[in-house]
Amino acid sequence: MTALELRASLGLAGIYALRMLGMFLILPVFALYAETLHGADNHTLIGIALGSYGLVQALLQLPLGMLSDKVGRKKIIYGGLLLFAAGSFIAAGADDIMMLTVGRIIQGAGAISAVITALLADLTREEVRTRAMAIIGMSIGTTFAVSLVLGPLLAKYIGVNGIFVLTGVLSLLALLGVWRIIPDPVHSSFHSDTGTNTARLPAVLRNRELQRLNFGIFALHAAQMAMFVTIPFALTSTGDLDKSQHWLVYLPVVVAGFVLMVPAIIYGEKKARLKQVFVAAVALMTTAQIGMALALSSFWLIVLWLALYFVAFNILEATLPSLISKIAPADAKGTAIGVYNTAQSFGLFAGAVAGGWLYSHHGALGVFAFTSVLMLAWLLLSLTMTPPKAVKSQMFHIGEHWQGDADALSRQLASQRGVSEVVVLLGERVAYLKVSQQDWDEAAVKQLIQATY
Repeated sequence: MTALELRASLGLAGIYALRMLGMFLILPVFALYAETLHGADNHTLIGIALGSYGLVQALLQLPLGMLSDKVGRKKIIYGGLLLFAAGSFIAAGADDIMMLTVGRIIQGAGAISAVITALLADLTREEVRTRAMAIIGMSIGTTFAVSLVLGPLLAKYIGVNGIFVLTGVLSLLALLGVWRIIPDPVHSSFHSDTGTNTARLPAVLRNRELQRLNFGIFALHAAQMAMFVTIPFALTSTGDLDKSQHWLVYLPVVVAGFVLMVPAIIYGEKKARLKQVFVAAVALMTTAQIGMALALSSFWLIVLWLALYFVAFNILEATLPSLISKIAPADAKGTAIGVYNTAQSFGLFAGAVAGGWLYSHHGALGVFAFTSVLMLAWLLLSLTMTPPKAVKSQMFHIGEHWQGDADALSRQLASQRGVSEVVVLLGERVAYLKVSQQDWDEAAVKQLIQATY
């Protein structure tokens, strides 16, 4: 990476992490806090307040990403950060559940995730973009883990309304970061690896293997949100823990999840056994949900099942995007990721609302019965998935003045050892390839690409 590309990658990863911070930091304390507000005696309303952020994100992130192709990336990012800040301050000042929900809706309206990845594509060369996207991916995982620990601690010292104020202030500071740190792109254009192409949507939506993964991310985050409508109350009642001490539970289980995730991911990718690792993680997730349903009266059993939950969760969060990349058509990766992210956001909303309603009418057992059935359905779908090819994505820039035959270049590239799929798009001046993870003729491919300069 050049210095400019590294600066853009780290800066945009920080802004992306801020977006996640707004959701994750309040996750472990939200239900306990919301219950104290006027009108929150009905847990369904708590679930709606928690999940409304995800619903608005799901509705707006793809349209805003496409709008940024026309009006410019930074304009949309500035507007999104201002909306997020405004929603945070409204939520901070809320004294009833309805106003808290309004704040969460406005927070969610700042749906700039797709715009950030599009700007990253504008600022990075094709050859290094995968690494740039990996930096953003790592920032999301780190933010989630840190938030579960910091959320209860911050709630103790500044309160949950103070957390909302903090995220609002950080959002305003991020405006300065976008202005001063993030470079301005020379030009903005559509990139098939990060943007949503409406012409490719039908093919992506009809793909059975992608449908399985989209259901999976929906189910994973629906279960997560339903759990966090319930778990804070379970930890308080069974362990006699004040909410400010919940970090003592989350810290070890989150660390265990990260440590045990790494060898599983390495094994799955290096040994081309990603399906086996993936299915095992879904099975472990299912077991953890059933286990929690049966252990609601025991603090230490809840902690044990939470630890197994986070092992499975971290593996699945890492493998799902990898599977999307391997399965999606080479020229529709961005479209597939856009649909996947939308399914995730809908899962956040559906899980929070279902969790709140079930907790109100059937207690914690009803919530975990729901999450267990959801995971069982996902397990059945994952068992019948086609094992993904052991491939990885590669992108190469096509010379700006090359006017050769794109189809002929595609055939030449496809004939090289280890190349399984090629799409050459002269409009984007890029060649998208899927190549073997273990053995491909990189030198021959680069020689063909160099001939276009």
